[in-house]
Amino acid sequence: MKKQKRGLFQKSLDRIETIGNKLPHPVTLFAVLAIIVLAVSALLANLGISVEHPGQEGEIVEVKNLLNAEGIQYIFASMVDNFIGFAPLGVVLVTMLGIGVAERTGLISAVLRGFVLSIPKFLITGGLVFAGIMSSVASDAGYVVLPPLGAVIFIALGRHPLAGLAAAFAGVSAGFSANLLLSATDAMLGELTIAAASIIDPGYAEGMNIAMNYYFIIVSVFLLTIVGAVVTEKVVEPRLGEYKGEFREEMTGLTTLEKKGLLWAGITTLVGVILTALLIVPESGVLRGEDGGIVQSPFMSSLVPIITILFFLPGLAYGIATKNIKSDKDVAAQMSDTMASMGVFIVLAFTAGQFVAYFAESNMGMVLGVYGAQALESMSLTGIPLIIGFVIVVGIINLFIGSASAKWAMLAPVFVPIMMQLGYSPELTQMAYRIADSSTNIITPLMTYFAIVIAFAQKYDKKMGIGTLISVMFPYSIFFMIFWTLMLIVWMLFGLDLGPASPIRYNG
Repeated sequence: MKKQKRGLFQKSLDRIETIGNKLPHPVTLFAVLAIIVLAVSALLANLGISVEHPGQEGEIVEVKNLLNAEGIQYIFASMVDNFIGFAPLGVVLVTMLGIGVAERTGLISAVLRGFVLSIPKFLITGGLVFAGIMSSVASDAGYVVLPPLGAVIFIALGRHPLAGLAAAFAGVSAGFSANLLLSATDAMLGELTIAAASIIDPGYAEGMNIAMNYYFIIVSVFLLTIVGAVVTEKVVEPRLGEYKGEFREEMTGLTTLEKKGLLWAGITTLVGVILTALLIVPESGVLRGEDGGIVQSPFMSSLVPIITILFFLPGLAYGIATKNIKSDKDVAAQMSDTMASMGVFIVLAFTAGQFVAYFAESNMGMVLGVYGAQALESMSLTGIPLIIGFVIVVGIINLFIGSASAKWAMLAPVFVPIMMQLGYSPELTQMAYRIADSSTNIITPLMTYFAIVIAFAQKYDKKMGIGTLISVMFPYSIFFMIFWTLMLIVWMLFGLDLGPASPIRYNG
C-alpha cells in the first residue's frame, strides 16, 4: 500500500510535537533557567553592565554577581523564602480549596450540564462555547465534562458529534482567559505581573490588583462566544460533513437529586453574595477603603478568600443535598484530594520561585527592560505593531510550553519591564499575553488535555489523531486570536481601563 504523502502543514505539526517533547519538564526547565541566571549574572557583573534607573534620575543600577561570596550566601539563605514567597503559590492553593470542593462534589459538572441542556436548540452552539469559556472558573473540570457532552448533544440533534466536541473544546481551552467571574487564573497571573512590575516601579506595583483585566475579560466572553459559534457553524461543521458513523449515545438530563443540590447551592450562593455586598456596598462597609473607595480597598485585597468562600459554600451545600458529603471527614478528604492534585504545581513553585528571585536580585530584569526598550525603539516597534508582535511571539512559544503560569513566570520579568519602559502598563502586557496563550492552546499537542480530547473524539472517528484534531481546531485558534487582538487594539485606541484602576498606559 502506497504511503500517503504528508503535506507541509502536517510536517510542521510533527516538527512542533518533536521539539516540544524534547523540552524538559517545567520543573527541570526552571531549575536550568535559575542556574543560567546565576552564570549570566556573574558574567554581566564582571563586564560592569549597568543602566540608569528609569524611575529615579541619576541612580545607577548594576548587575549583581550571584556567584561571588555574598551571592552564594544569598542563594542558600533565601531558598526557603524564595519558595514561600513565589507570588502565585498561596493564592492558587487557597483558591483551589474552595473550587476543589465545588468540583469534587459534582456541583461544577451539574451546573455545566444543566446550562447546556436547558438552552434552545438554535442557541446550542453558542451556549456550548459560552459554557466552555465559563468553565475556567473551575480550573480543568471543563476539559473532562464539556467536550464529550458537546458531542452527545450534537449527535442527538442530528449534527456531527465532532463539531460539538470542537465547539466545547474551543470554549474551554481557547477561551480560557475570558470569564464573567474572577478565577484562579486571574490570581495566579496577576501576582506574577505585580512582582514583575515591582522591578521597575514598586510604588505602581503596590497599587495593582488581581482584577486588572476584569473589564476586558467580561466583554471577551461575548466576543468569543459569537466567534466560536460562527466558526463552528460556518467553517468546522460544513468541513466535517454529515456524520455517518454508527456510534450513538443517549443524552441524560439532571437527576432529581442533582436538581435539589443545585437549588440549595443557588440559595447558598445568593446568601453569600448578599453578605459580601453588605461588606462593600454601604458607605460604611468594612471592606471599603479609608476614603470610602472600592478600587483601592480591603475588598480588592480580599478577592482570593472571597472567591474561595463563594465556591466552597455552594459546593458544601450541593454535596450535603446530594449526599456526596455525609460528614466533615468527606469535606476534609475532598480538600486534601484537591491539594494532592496540586503536587506538580507546588514542586514547580519551588524551582520557579528560585528563578524569579534570582532574576530580581541580580537586577537583570531592570537591565533587560532598559536595553530591550531601547532596542524596540530603535526598530520603531511600538504601539499596535508591538502588541501584535508580542501576541504572535507568545502564541508560538505556547506551542512548546503548555503551562500558562510557567510561561508567564519566565516571560513577565522580561517583557513587563520592557513594556513599562515604552509606556505600556503591566496590565496591558498581561492581557496581551493571555490572548496569545489562550488562543493557541487548542493546536498544541503538548497541552495537558490534548490526548484526552483525542480519546473522546476517537469514539466517533477511529482515525482521529493529533494532526486531524489540530486541523479541526485550527480555525478557532486563528479567528479567536485575530478578533481578540482586534478587540484589544480597539480598547487601546479608546484608552479604556482593562480593569479596576488598570489603565492602558504607564506613566511612571
